[in-house]
Amino acid sequence: MGIKKLSFVFCIVLFSGGCVADEEPRSYVAPGDTLPYFSVVMDDGEPLTTDSLRDSPSLVMFFTTGCPDCRAALPVVQALHEERPELRIVCISRQEGASEIETYWRDNHLTLPYSAQTDRRVYSLFASSGVPRIYTVDSRLTVTAVFDDSSIPTLEQLVCVLYGGSI
Repeated sequence: MGIKKLSFVFCIVLFSGGCVADEEPRSYVAPGDTLPYFSVVMDDGEPLTTDSLRDSPSLVMFFTTGCPDCRAALPVVQALHEERPELRIVCISRQEGASEIETYWRDNHLTLPYSAQTDRRVYSLFASSGVPRIYTVDSRLTVTAVFDDSSIPTLEQLVCVLYGGSI
């Protein structure tokens, strides 16, 4: 591969907005919407459904471990998990199996609960493309905020939207 071609490839990788976007990212779920019904099995083997999140604030994050923006967002969500252990956090992979996630979690000292999904069945209820996607949800299962690769939240923003107030 010639120098010009390598430079072109580098520029595309460097300046492509976000990661793992197959098309212009489109979210089907917006603030004010009710969280879509889904059912997954978590890494500890326990089932989790949308109804499991009722009665307390929660956070749902879609990710892939190879995505640079997801890698930036996961430590923020981990910090929230450590600061607010009572908060229900659900990390759901988009087309990524358990072995890759387990390795990434171990190598990066993550303790977040996750559900490995090798397809887009659950993800497609929320969006058409693009990760990360973070949805904060109130106790009535109403989405209070949506963050994506163009707006990776800070810990302070997440605490604010989950525990009263706006950003």
